[in-house]
Amino acid sequence: MSGKVVHLARHGPPRRTGLLLGHTDEPPADPAGGLQGCVPDSLPVSRVVSSDLLRALAGAETLATVRGVELCIDRRWRELDFGAWEALAPESLPRTTLAHFWDDPDACAPPGGERWSCLRDRVSEALPDLEDASVVVTHAGAMRAAVSVLTGLDHRQVWAFDLPYRALLSLRIWPGDSPAGQIIALHTGLPR
Repeated sequence: MSGKVVHLARHGPPRRTGLLLGHTDEPPADPAGGLQGCVPDSLPVSRVVSSDLLRALAGAETLATVRGVELCIDRRWRELDFGAWEALAPESLPRTTLAHFWDDPDACAPPGGERWSCLRDRVSEALPDLEDASVVVTHAGAMRAAVSVLTGLDHRQVWAFDLPYRALLSLRIWPGDSPAGQIIALHTGLPR
């Protein structure tokens, strides 16, 4: 029972950075998706799964084509929905409002947006559908939600992880009734 290893890749930079881009369909800065160097050639890839948002999908399409594997689009790998805060700079929001969100993202979710627990629930639902050696091209929030689901870490602990654009997170997921996993590699600061 060695479990399966899956890889979560954060998309390349969008055209506009520094904004709360949840479900906003911001195109990538690089038409090919900007994942160059993110997934090493030596890494076995059985299938590419992607969020349906363009900033992730562009890189996923390129990766699937280069590797000659199936591309599956799965909305469950979308970023947290920031509701009324979509596409705003965090510094444009009242400091106390944003602080309450960071402190308790369930009780103080963005107006019209999604609670942290909802993001965790949909990522938790998506994890069992991944096959061994899948690469998921997704968003920092969904990656953190996966780590939270698999390790039991709370939002403060996983939000402390630095997940820059093009970060690659490898996870081993053990079989069983409830998700259980371990982080086996976290690659950040990759060549651009």
